[in-house]
Amino acid sequence: MDPFLTNEKAQRDYQLVLAARDRGDQRAYADLMRYYREPIYLMLLRMTHSPVDADDLTIEAFGKAFRQLSSYTPQNTFATWLFSIASNHGIDFIRRQHMRLVPLNSMSVTDEDDAYEYPFPSDDPTPEEELITRQRDKIVRDLVDRLAPRYRRIVNMRYFDELSYEEIAKQLNIPLGTVKIQLRRARLLLAEIIKSQKHSL
Repeated sequence: MDPFLTNEKAQRDYQLVLAARDRGDQRAYADLMRYYREPIYLMLLRMTHSPVDADDLTIEAFGKAFRQLSSYTPQNTFATWLFSIASNHGIDFIRRQHMRLVPLNSMSVTDEDDAYEYPFPSDDPTPEEELITRQRDKIVRDLVDRLAPRYRRIVNMRYFDELSYEEIAKQLNIPLGTVKIQLRRARLLLAEIIKSQKHSL
């Protein structure tokens, strides 16, 4: 047990990192991605306001992190290290797209019982910047409102109410696997809506 890692989840992740890094264990890579893909996606969705970009950036961030596993040390939890890589990757993407970075004093992403906070150096938002943020949030909500009711409800519960898969399954009284399938389908539908909008411009 590493003395820097004080909870079971951190110890679990570290053992998976060792298996992936030192032995090339493909199952360990898959487990790390399974545990953190959804919260990483949610963080990047908040940053980009684009399900398509968030999906792509999530895969890229994991690839970047996995290539840098040799540099990971347990002074920080794997989750903290991974979210730092993913958030920096998202910021780089926004800059490359010549988009104005929405000022954030902090961004919190909840992974079940853990909360990860990442400070972003920025000035306080001006009224114009706050308006841009509200407009972007409205655009995302308007897109979600175009989904069929069953998909709209489950997307709102996951990404706006920030409920876990298990909480959604319990509230809707449906299997956990159905929740994951419907969320995956909803993301694909959102991507199609966005694509059709671009083509109509």
